[in-house]
Amino acid sequence: MSLTLDIGATGMLAQQLNVDVISNNIANMTTTGYKRQRAEFQDLLYQTTIRPGAQSSEQGTTIPSGIQQGLGVKTGSVYRINEQGSLQVTGNKLDLAVQGAGYFQILMPDGTTAYTRDGSFQVDQNGHIVTSQGYELEPGITIPTDAVDVTINSAGQVLVKLQNQTNLNVAGQIQLAVFPNEAGLDAQGNNLFKDTEASGKAVLGNPGDTGYGTLQQGSLESSNVNIVQEITSLIQAQRAYEMNSKVIQAGDDMLTTITQIR
Repeated sequence: MSLTLDIGATGMLAQQLNVDVISNNIANMTTTGYKRQRAEFQDLLYQTTIRPGAQSSEQGTTIPSGIQQGLGVKTGSVYRINEQGSLQVTGNKLDLAVQGAGYFQILMPDGTTAYTRDGSFQVDQNGHIVTSQGYELEPGITIPTDAVDVTINSAGQVLVKLQNQTNLNVAGQIQLAVFPNEAGLDAQGNNLFKDTEASGKAVLGNPGDTGYGTLQQGSLESSNVNIVQEITSLIQAQRAYEMNSKVIQAGDDMLTTITQIR
């Protein structure tokens, strides 16, 4: 009888995690470059009372199905779904959206490299292109103080127009990073990721190269969260949580009945 309570508890814990994941998706529905997550579940080990295929007589007959009792559910993984988010036009010349595969490279204060789909860049006091936290874009690009206009083409070339000049000057080249398994990236917060053994090492290339997306200046990639889909999943998770609580309540009622037997 105690198995009923334990199994119901695993179901409630699983659906609580499911609700947490969905809640995080909804909370980040307006986060630039956010990729929605999904919880995946697996059944737990089974208690085998009679093993399938066991011999049932001296004549060699076998049991076709046996008796195996499940012990509940566990979380298998929580993974990101890396679908392209829609592009939102901002008009800001330093806002960049990646259309297709690839991540911007960001130089962290400790000298390591992080990666992001958030292209909301700014210029610091030294003219360097940086994130909203002040972390430099890699490779480093400096906008001259006398620049009157900045153009970033789809191939990642940063072109600046200087005062009293008609020709555009190349200030730098933006590169993108792709990974063998981008679902294996380690989220750091602040829209940043670090590579892991699961993701593999970053492979660098210019926007527009084979296997790399292109850049769109003056735009940002929106979150790929579908609010209708998330609300539907939330309702399903809530109902599943309620059903598992009913299982625990039923198990408790059965135990109460047993203890009242005289």
